[in-house]
Amino acid sequence: MCADLLPSPVHPSLIDATQAFRDTEIFLTGANGFVGKVVLGLLVDRFPDFKHLHILMRGKAGNPPEERFQKDVLGSPSLKPIVERRGKAAFLDKITLHLGDVSQPQFGLTDETLASLRGRVGILINCAGLVEFFPPVDESFRSNVDGAESSVVVAEKLAAKLVHISTCFVCGESDGLVEESEPILGYYPRRKGPHDRSFRFDEEIKFIREQVAAIRDRAARSPRRIAPKEIAQQLIDLGTQRAAQWGWVNIYTYSKSLGEQIIASQPNLEWAIVRPAIVEAALEFPFPGWVEGGRTAAPLVMMAMAGLRHWPLRPDAPMEVVPVDQVGTSILTAAAALHLGVKNKVYQIGTADSNPIPLGSIVEWMYEEYRREKKKWLPTGGVKIVSAATAKRRGERLIARLAGLQYLATGMRKVAQKSGLPGRRALGALATQLRMLGLQVNIREQTLALYQPFMLDNRFIFEAENIRAAHASLTEADRAKLPWCPEKIDWRRYWIDHEVAGIQKWVAAEFMKGKSFKI
Repeated sequence: MCADLLPSPVHPSLIDATQAFRDTEIFLTGANGFVGKVVLGLLVDRFPDFKHLHILMRGKAGNPPEERFQKDVLGSPSLKPIVERRGKAAFLDKITLHLGDVSQPQFGLTDETLASLRGRVGILINCAGLVEFFPPVDESFRSNVDGAESSVVVAEKLAAKLVHISTCFVCGESDGLVEESEPILGYYPRRKGPHDRSFRFDEEIKFIREQVAAIRDRAARSPRRIAPKEIAQQLIDLGTQRAAQWGWVNIYTYSKSLGEQIIASQPNLEWAIVRPAIVEAALEFPFPGWVEGGRTAAPLVMMAMAGLRHWPLRPDAPMEVVPVDQVGTSILTAAAALHLGVKNKVYQIGTADSNPIPLGSIVEWMYEEYRREKKKWLPTGGVKIVSAATAKRRGERLIARLAGLQYLATGMRKVAQKSGLPGRRALGALATQLRMLGLQVNIREQTLALYQPFMLDNRFIFEAENIRAAHASLTEADRAKLPWCPEKIDWRRYWIDHEVAGIQKWVAAEFMKGKSFKI
């Protein structure tokens, strides 16, 4: 799909990624994640002459990092084809594993280890992070704030340049084009202009850490036992309130912006931030449709493929999605560019500024695919675009009806039990099914509310000029190895054959254990 799109380089041979990866060693975090696996696979498969790769791996009780790497990384379906093609030696002979965690000071690595790598490692790629919208804020901080702080320390001790993976959605609330040139330091979504200095990232981090400590201290001193779930909810509420106060749409984007500001505040560090939009199924590498975990769009896809027709969204607004392999190639392009002295600070990896995919089209395509799969030929009226209030009322009415039917079935079962009439078991099973349906509808409504900022409240278009320029400056050979071609994507084909098919194959069975969106 991308092979026939090879524009002439703007500056011939300015960025020789093949030579850059031969010249210096790379340190990678997050290699066991969705994006990290693709970065690792691309490096080994497309650049087999790379000098050496260091990977940070967390250990678990009874499961040392070597075993985790073999099982969780090399054993992943995404890397199996590459292992078979290149052989395990391609991974093991030129890769060193380091036990540690990005949330620990200097990744948990000793001064001796860092000293031994100084001057050898030229690029640190930090792919690690917690991609969860509303976790307890201290969990988000551990990965996305503490991890950024540790990345800075490690990069400085290695005398390496830092490529930090963030997200386009650090912009927070938005209605239109988000430029790559927006200043990072002091940024918050409701900023009134360049002279608005209301937000200081260091003060915000200090405040959150103090509040987290206070919540845990109050729980420890409470005369009654505070359940861990209650403490976690207080921490979620704290993060949600602070994010909303400044204009971020969730705790994840709030914490990632703080991480960016930590990096941007370093005067002596050479760095680049790569901001993917919504990362979804692979276009081509390691194979079409590869997707892992409950990706951002997975719940929406599964609800659509269960027949959901009423959607609270802006039909003309683009959904800023990008295939994971386009993200992986962009990260390696940015890493090579930074190593060779290109000064771009931010690379936004989005598609809507060159090839937008309207939300209305996506839900129409999925509903058509649902009807085709289920062989539903009778007319139904098709997809309906509704307001958030209408969607909420519909959900509340359905939950109330299911609760009423459950109450009726339970009452009838009790009557049958007392009177010795037949049907007790069937009525009990019906009551249980109705209860489960009510829970499923509630999950669906919560999911729609969770995604409302991305489908209805905001309109995101991320400028992606820097990656276009960097890709055009690669050598011809490297442009073939590291394709960037969002304008070539046939979105309807991609969404059905890659995204929907990939989620159904790789995500749905695991994600849907014990729950369903089928109403």
